[in-house]
Formats: sequence, C-alpha cells, structure tokens
Amino acid sequence: MTTNPAAPPAVRPAGSIRTRLILGAAVVLVAFLVGAGWALERAHADSVRLARYDRLQSTIYLLLARAELDPDGGLIMPYSLPEPRLALPSSGLYANIANPNHREEWQSPSTLGLSPPFPRRLDAGEWRYEELERGNKTYLAAAYGVKWSEGPRAMPLTFSVLEDTVAFRRELASFRRTLWTWLGGAGVLLLLAQTLLLGWGLAPLRRVAREIRRVETGEQARVEGRYPAEIAGLTGNLNTLIEQERARQTRYKDALGDLAHSLKTPLAVLRGALNEPAELAQTVSQQVARMDGIVQHQLGRAAASGAARFAPPLLLLPVFQRVVDSLAKVYADRQLQYAVACPAKLSWRLDEGDAFEVFGNLLDNAAKWAKGRVRVTAEQQGNKLTVRIEDDGPGFSDADAALQRGVRLDEQVPGHGIGLTVVADIVAAHGGQLTLGRGEWGGGLVEIVLQST
Repeated sequence: MTTNPAAPPAVRPAGSIRTRLILGAAVVLVAFLVGAGWALERAHADSVRLARYDRLQSTIYLLLARAELDPDGGLIMPYSLPEPRLALPSSGLYANIANPNHREEWQSPSTLGLSPPFPRRLDAGEWRYEELERGNKTYLAAAYGVKWSEGPRAMPLTFSVLEDTVAFRRELASFRRTLWTWLGGAGVLLLLAQTLLLGWGLAPLRRVAREIRRVETGEQARVEGRYPAEIAGLTGNLNTLIEQERARQTRYKDALGDLAHSLKTPLAVLRGALNEPAELAQTVSQQVARMDGIVQHQLGRAAASGAARFAPPLLLLPVFQRVVDSLAKVYADRQLQYAVACPAKLSWRLDEGDAFEVFGNLLDNAAKWAKGRVRVTAEQQGNKLTVRIEDDGPGFSDADAALQRGVRLDEQVPGHGIGLTVVADIVAAHGGQLTLGRGEWGGGLVEIVLQST
C-alpha cells in the first residue's frame, strides 16, 4: 500500500496592504491629534490662568491705591470699592489685607459667611501666585507683601485677592469641548481623505492582481496595462516569466513531436531488419546509435532555459577557455591552433549550462572540420553582445537549410554536426540571432548576437 506525500499547505494571505496602511495611518493620526489636543489644552489653560492672575494683580493695585493708615497705625479702607464684585457677598472674588502689627485684618464684603484661605505673611516686595483649596472649593490666589511707610513708621501689610475657580473651570471645559469637537471632526475627515488617497494610490496593485487572475484563467496572454514606475519592473518581469514559460512549453511540445517523428525512420529500419537475420545485429547497432543521437539532440533543445534576465552575469572568457582546453585534448592528433579574443571582464546574463551547450557545440563543429585554425571573438557594444566562431574548413554548403527545424544537419550540410539546431533553439530562447556565413579564412562562420532587455 502506497501513500501520497502530504500536499504543501496553502499559502494564506498575510492581510491587506490597504488595511495595514489605513490602520497604521489611523494610529499615527489619532496619536498626533491626542498629543496636539493635549498640548493646546495645556497651553490654553496656562494662558487663561495667567490672564486671571493678571486681573488679580490689578485688583491688588486698586486696593493699594485705596488703603490708608490712621495715626495709630490702624488700617482704614473706604466703604465703596473700585471692584463691584468685592462688595457682593459670595461673588467669587475675595480680598484681604493683613496688618500683623495691629493684629487686624480687613476683608471685602464678598467674604460674608465664608473663610477663604488668604495668605497673611509675605515679605516686603514678594509676589505669590498659587492655587489654594479650602474644603471642596479651590481658589486662584495672588498676594503681595509691602512695607507701608506713614511718617516715621513703617508697617508690614499683606494684600491678597482670591478668585473662585468655578468660572475658570467652566471656561476651560468650554474650550475643551470646542477643541475636541473640531479635532475629532478634522480627524474623521483626514482618515476619510487618507482612505481615498490610499485607495487611489494602491489601485495599480489591485489592477495588476486582476490582470494576473485573468492570465491564470486564460482570458488574456500577458499583463497589458500601464503601471507606475514602482511596479513597472514587476509587471515587466512577470511578462518575461510568462513568455519564458510558454516558450519552454512550446520547446517541450516541439521536442516531443520531433522526437516521435525522428524515431519513425529508425524504427521502420529495425522492423525491416527482422526479415534479414544475417544483418540484424549490425542494423540494430547502427539504428540504436542513431536513436541515441536523436534523443540527445532533442533533450538538448528542450533543456534550453532561456532565462537570461534572471541569470547572474557569467564571465565568458573562462567558458571559452574550458571548451578550448577540452577540444585540444580531443583533437590533439590534429595539432589545431585556437585563438580566443575576449576581454577578461566581459560578462553576460546567460545560464552557464546554456553557454557551454552553445559554445561547446559551435567550437566542436569548427574543430571537427577545421584544417588547422579555429578562432572565437566576443565583444560587447552597449547592450549588445556579439560572438563569432570561425574555422578554415570547407564551410557551409547550404546555410539556410542548416537552421531549418526538423532537418538533420549532418545529412544536409557535410562537415557540421546536429548541434547547430540545438544552438539555434537556445539562442532563440534568449531572444538572440544566429547567422551562418563564410569567414575571413574561407571556412564556416557562426555569428551570435544577444541583446539585453
């Protein structure tokens, strides 16, 4: 009994980018508004408190202008006061003048029935501003100590004015309600604007996702829309991957079709050999070798990767040298001369397996039919790479037929093997061009031109 391996777990989405951005922006915005609101509220409270202390200080100056001392040093205050609230009981504004040398105090009529916590002993010239509590009430207090000179005598007096904080708290509460109402409204509007802006900014991502789904379902062949620069590279690479995958599938399909077609003739020969037992062993050996060559040829064509955009840069000179070193050993008895003209730092985005398959086949064909010399030249001009391989052999008898798909090159062009069609397919998979001609030495010339994307 066999069991199938467990299927890999499905990749679960990690959440929406739009949701993440909106939540992040909302948190930052709320934190900013709370911080700004708290700072504004504190600044307004300090400003209002300072303004009320200034009014209390002005009231002290008014009391200083009306206060007098009698000949015995006693305090004399007029019945009418410059501040009407000081004459109204429980008005919220209260005044006190302390004369410690006479153990007397004057309090404004507004303190009737109350005992506010007046400061009573301050040094001369000392100002004091503070918030005081008595029972369940709080007061803003301003006090000032003076040394009152009346003739030869100087009497210490302390002027203090208190104001109930009810009006102060009410003003702060009104400002707080207004502030947070406006900040809350502004926050809601900003969140709505951010949501709309994020929706507009992320629209290309949603559009490319829809296009990819249509590509998956076969409704369209590639990603066709125009996208911002930030994701244009992504869509371009996606199209490259799609095209390469389709090209790979086409190569597999063509290779299987060509393989089936190419094997028909050897199989027919083998069937016919059954009627001639005397030649069966030789025929089988020949046709098996032929079938092995066909299989290797088609496998080489199907294996061309063509992933030039995603391959790392490959130094070409070591590839040429390794191939030439191998050929020098294979054809050592012929004493061939090899020339490699390639800059040491020349590199190209090319799969290493494809490079050895292409240049190995071409140099092997050149060495096989050269009389004494083989030369490879590689140069780069801008985004174009040109590689030329030539020999001093007989050259190509029919260059056009040599590159026709499905035609056995060793039967059409004497002097070159079946690897040229493999090379042509690999070069085409990389978006390049392969040209056959006659070189300077009168022999075969193969020119490959690759262009980076």
